[in-house]
Amino acid sequence: MSSTTNQSEIDISSLKRRFEAAGQGHVFQFWSTLSPEEQSALYAQLQALDVERVNRIWQISVEAEKEASSGLAQEEIEPLPENAFDTIVGAPDKEAEWRAIGLKAIAAGQVGVLLMAGGQGTRLGSSDPKGCYDIGLPSHKSLFQYQAERIARLQSVAEREAGAPEGSVVIPWYVMTSGPTRKPTVDFFKRHNYFGLDPKNIIFFEQGTLPCLTMDGKILLDTPSRIAVAPDGNGGLYAALRAPLSSETSTTVLSDLASRNISYIHAYCVDNCLVRVADPTFIGFSISKGADVAAKVVRKCYPTESVGVVALRGEKFGVIEYSEISKAQSELRDKKTGELAFRAANIANHFYTLDFLKQVESFEDQMAFHIARKKIPHVDLASGSLVKPSSPNGMKLEMFVFDVFPFAKSMMVLEVERKEEFSPLKNAPGTGSDDPETSRKDLLAQQLRFLENAGAQVASDAEIEISPLLSYAGEGLEIVKGRSFARSGIAENLESLDALQ
Repeated sequence: MSSTTNQSEIDISSLKRRFEAAGQGHVFQFWSTLSPEEQSALYAQLQALDVERVNRIWQISVEAEKEASSGLAQEEIEPLPENAFDTIVGAPDKEAEWRAIGLKAIAAGQVGVLLMAGGQGTRLGSSDPKGCYDIGLPSHKSLFQYQAERIARLQSVAEREAGAPEGSVVIPWYVMTSGPTRKPTVDFFKRHNYFGLDPKNIIFFEQGTLPCLTMDGKILLDTPSRIAVAPDGNGGLYAALRAPLSSETSTTVLSDLASRNISYIHAYCVDNCLVRVADPTFIGFSISKGADVAAKVVRKCYPTESVGVVALRGEKFGVIEYSEISKAQSELRDKKTGELAFRAANIANHFYTLDFLKQVESFEDQMAFHIARKKIPHVDLASGSLVKPSSPNGMKLEMFVFDVFPFAKSMMVLEVERKEEFSPLKNAPGTGSDDPETSRKDLLAQQLRFLENAGAQVASDAEIEISPLLSYAGEGLEIVKGRSFARSGIAENLESLDALQ
């Protein structure tokens, strides 16, 4: 055993005993053959790992899977209770009331935003983080830029509504990356000057990972000096909130939120070009209902649409996958409205109180991770050679962001208009659904509605892009009333609209 590593022999022995006590001592199998640098790297990886937590997660997840497959844990699935659901579809008065409440909270500095941006654009033919993607708008702005500009505009709207000084309202933006996407994401923001936002109000943090395991829960090595790991799912958000932002600080997202006196948090995924970041209507709805957790949903298009829905399972809130709902349930109608009873399609768009996010750690051990059985390359412990299996040999464990719903004390659900708020980017160009072309089409169609709703006439062959800096959700365009626009172009401000007449 080398004495040139950065750790003392006592530290190494202590760590080794801890892993042996947890039944995972095999991760030291090749220790004596490693170089000092390799030993140091493996020690750092193992020291940072809560191996007892890994064992608990594996045990709970396997038991939960067994119960589910046996039918013993099958609980009744029911539609959302009436008192936990509301809609702004066809309800402009309610929308205006909740928007005012939300803007007041934003102006008071009580609202922060969590962005789940760990994914790469692999399916889109890009190796960049998905938020860097250009969906083909006339401006060629990325998803990140659109969302940053919505924050900037909303800060200004809240200032104006509250009569606050310019620059006094701040909506801090917490951007969760994965390990591979952190550096390119930060570099992209720096290269674009943080899209005009103050960099001290953009906080980058990293989604966690969990070891890849054998079917009987043993940690796999992907080299003799490194354990195999995989992202812990978008539900890894919750553990990531309490992890230090970097090795140089003890500050966490939770502590930073608290230091800024943030009470309410909006969380969303990066791939929705229509997302209303820090949506004041959703924030205001959630505050007015006294929710500690809330979900924004859209109406299912048809009974068999392949989407998860927010509903009750065993009298607790959750997201029910479409495969779990019977044909009869999917076609069931609400007796009062005639709408589908199971219609609240999940769009990964959530509200939390800071108090709730702080509580997640207390019940995390009760949440079962989802098991994905995969072909995982690994080092054979006997020979030290790399094995590339031809069939699933191990498991990756993931938590989903909605797995906390059953633990909410006061969960509320708000239905919004799909065409105004949800157009996900999932598929390669030319797929025909949820791809760059549909994202572009949906966003430009919305901006056309902004102009027409403000009283403008737009020629059928004109394509006008309205910058988020000019309008967050259609407001501020009163000047276009009675005007006709015949030319295509980009409107970054009111003056630039003149050139498009």
